[in-house]
Amino acid sequence: MDDRGLLLVLSGPSGVGKGTVCKALRERMPDLVYSVSATTRAPRAGEVEGVNYFFKSKEEFRRMIEQDELLEWAEYVGNYYGTPRQFVVDMLEQGRDVILEIEVQGALQVKKKFPQGVFLFLAPPDLAELENRIVGRGTETEETIRHRMEMARQEIELMDQYDYVVVNDMIECACERIQSIITAEHLKKERQIHKYRKWLEEVT
Repeated sequence: MDDRGLLLVLSGPSGVGKGTVCKALRERMPDLVYSVSATTRAPRAGEVEGVNYFFKSKEEFRRMIEQDELLEWAEYVGNYYGTPRQFVVDMLEQGRDVILEIEVQGALQVKKKFPQGVFLFLAPPDLAELENRIVGRGTETEETIRHRMEMARQEIELMDQYDYVVVNDMIECACERIQSIITAEHLKKERQIHKYRKWLEEVT
């Protein structure tokens, strides 16, 4: 068996519920490592430094880009988001499964650098429901909502770049689907065959 962990990349339109699904998934799978992203956006109510995000100034973030400290990064609605590289690599080498909860632009960057990752597109039941969720936050202006909805339409068109599409109609159902995907990925012959070859070598 390939002893390295799986890199799971979960992304989808803003407002689709990536954070909520990821939190619920981690409660069901406590060994799943959450990779905390860096961002230049302001913290939302209840968000904690180093738990939800590493909050950076734009100057700090640009330095991280220049020093190649990010696995991926993207600019989204005027702010930067990115994934610190070394933490992810270390966890995978230790055999831990790592989940990245990132925007679509960032996911496509990771796919170029790490194509063996498992790419999950979290989709809304429909666009009307997605808009309701964004409006329901109560933190967005009308202009920002329109921009996010236009971005969502563009991102949904990129769905074919992913390995799996998971509809977030109910959080528990979405988590069950993702757990099934993780189990199936671990059982792929490419990951299992190494273990059996080692066993055969030991008995010959």
